Amino acid sequence: MIGVDEALARVAAALPTLPAETVATRAALGRVLAAPACTAHPLPLFDQSAVDGYALRHADLHTIPATLPLAGMVAASAQPARTRLAPGTAARIFTGGLLPDNADTVVRQELTRRDGDRVTVLEAVAPGTDLRREGEELAQGSVVAAAGAQVTPGLLAALALAGAHRIAVRRVPRIAVLITGDEVVPHGAALKLGQVPDANGPLIDAQLTRWGFPPLSIDYVADREEAVREALARAFDRADLVLTSGGVSVGDFDFIPAVSEQLGAQRVLWKVAQKPGMPLYVARRGASLLFGLPGNPASVLVNLQVYVRDALDRMLGRDPALRWRHARAPAPLRREKEKTFWLRAVVDADPQGQLHARTLSGQASHMLGNLARANALLRVPGLHEDTATDVLRWLSLDG
Repeated sequence: MIGVDEALARVAAALPTLPAETVATRAALGRVLAAPACTAHPLPLFDQSAVDGYALRHADLHTIPATLPLAGMVAASAQPARTRLAPGTAARIFTGGLLPDNADTVVRQELTRRDGDRVTVLEAVAPGTDLRREGEELAQGSVVAAAGAQVTPGLLAALALAGAHRIAVRRVPRIAVLITGDEVVPHGAALKLGQVPDANGPLIDAQLTRWGFPPLSIDYVADREEAVREALARAFDRADLVLTSGGVSVGDFDFIPAVSEQLGAQRVLWKVAQKPGMPLYVARRGASLLFGLPGNPASVLVNLQVYVRDALDRMLGRDPALRWRHARAPAPLRREKEKTFWLRAVVDADPQGQLHARTLSGQASHMLGNLARANALLRVPGLHEDTATDVLRWLSLDG
């Protein structure tokens, strides 16, 4: 049996690489850039006014107040041609309007008085005031966002403004989910004596949806070796990531490890010194990675949050370390010599802003009732780890 950190390292080393694909920028929300996204033109695109006011030559403001005749108007719209400002004149201009040639300053309208076709500047301004210069934010060809950046609404807007109409992103991993167990009945179906409603399928589906992955189809597989073999073979052929629930321990109907290896998968790990979630099985066949999750719902929750999310982040080019946070540990704190505990908890801040963790009752691996209140998964190190326990690492269950 191996520890949590070694298990994470083994999974990271076994990950398949997802190819890149080019998509329309407007369809890229939530995706991860596979290559730097660059500007197709400078930002701003041209010299423009930052305010509603008057464009002029600063050299014409000999004295204050200064009165100049108006030579035209520039709206923030398409222009038939560039205009040139004659010396000793001003042009009415609006925010975003194309700055006339020869103008070098904009005086906002609050500092002026308009009288027919003449404008009087009432207060002195510095040369270059209230201008947005072409390329002052980014020159043409500059990097807007580096590879590995996730496309947020803000980044999507920046890419659109930069003229990046199509961008290279990591392909979304194809995910297959298999729920094993003759006693497990799909959510909403009628139960017979000895059967239980499936919680793991809805849990996996909901968690992946929250993380931004498309809705899943879930296959239910009977506790027969041939049924498991057929389902796993189909899943390996069509998916980058295969998630199974149940069938990974040492019982007579726990077929996942043996069958996956009969199908050519190479074992990455089996059994991690943790509670809950100890009988985790991970294997790789070709470009597919299999996570054999235990059947108890709390074990599924832990392994999804700790290992599956870590793998998905890495496959998409994200840094999984950014998910980990720290909080003051609860007391008393139970620890074991060779095992990491994962505890569902509530983490909140005291009046000074210090985060504190409170563990919840009902931590058994078959229980999920405390998830109505839990917002954190708390990592409690084993006694063998040379780690301080007054402050513990935790993962958010809210995102």
